[in-house]
Amino acid sequence: MSLVPPTDSSAPAAPGNPVTAAPPGTGPAVGVAPTASLRHTGTYLLGAVAIAALVSSGLLWQKLNTIQEQLARQSADAGAQAIEARAMARQAQELVRDTAARLSVTEARVGEVALQRSQLEELMQSLSRSRDENLVVDIESAIRMAHQQAQLTGSLEPLVAALKSANQRIERAAQPRLAPVQRAIGRDLDRMTRATVTDTAGLLARLDDLVRQVDDLPVQNAVAQAAATRRLAAAPSNSAPDAAAQSEQAWWLATLQRSWEVVRDEARNLVRVSRIDQPEAILLAPEQTFFLRENLKLKLLNARLGVLARQFDSARADLAAATAALNKYFDPASRRTQAAAAVLQTAQASMKAAELPRLDETLSALATAAAGR
Repeated sequence: MSLVPPTDSSAPAAPGNPVTAAPPGTGPAVGVAPTASLRHTGTYLLGAVAIAALVSSGLLWQKLNTIQEQLARQSADAGAQAIEARAMARQAQELVRDTAARLSVTEARVGEVALQRSQLEELMQSLSRSRDENLVVDIESAIRMAHQQAQLTGSLEPLVAALKSANQRIERAAQPRLAPVQRAIGRDLDRMTRATVTDTAGLLARLDDLVRQVDDLPVQNAVAQAAATRRLAAAPSNSAPDAAAQSEQAWWLATLQRSWEVVRDEARNLVRVSRIDQPEAILLAPEQTFFLRENLKLKLLNARLGVLARQFDSARADLAAATAALNKYFDPASRRTQAAAAVLQTAQASMKAAELPRLDETLSALATAAAGR
């Protein structure tokens, strides 16, 4: 009896070899036990795998639930935080709107304050500028008036006084923009103190006094009058020692003595021999003496007008003509004539053609300050 190895029905047949079926009753009986055991083993494995899958699914489901709970809590917290954030954002928006409104109001008030400040500054500047301009105008008018007065009088005192007053007013004002004016006034004051001009007031006073003395000046042809004048002037000095003796004499003796002296002087003057250098002075008629004196007064008055007009050449010419007339027609031996001649000579010597110092620097500084530059 030969043993036939079991054949696997699932194995493919070799090509070219015919498949022969096993006879019934011989093949199946041999492979029943291993197939059943394999089936039971696969079932167990499938169950174990199923159980493991169920366990892992449960674990996964539990973990997923935990994650979902955490996510729910986190989402709830995030929602609460979002609500709080929205509330805070609304508060912040309201605060921003409030702050913006207050800021706009503050800016408007600041703008108003700035505008008021600028207006106030402009008002103060205009007031200060107007005060400075008024001060400059007053100083300029005072200096110009003093300059005109100095030109009329020929004296520097009005100009010096006006410049000193202007300097003091500028010092009291204490304005920096007026400092150039103060420096210019100081320089002009120094120039004024060094300048020398004609004393017009004193010269005019001497000329006026001389005009008043013209009527008392003796002419050369009034010899008897001059002699009588000299005798009367000398009589008190000669009779002073004999005052006590004359008081003891009788009145008729004194009268007789004075009459004798007059007759003696007249007799001596009947014939007089003298040198005549200018015959027209001796031949001057008594009625022409009045016109001679008036002509001399006119020459002196013309010289006075020339001094006032600062025309010293014309004044010198008039004084020279007056001196020539005085020496020609009036008695040179008389003290009054000598005094008048001395006054005329002094007046001619005191006339100077020096011009008044100009105030161009001060006036220019005042014009610059008035223009606001």
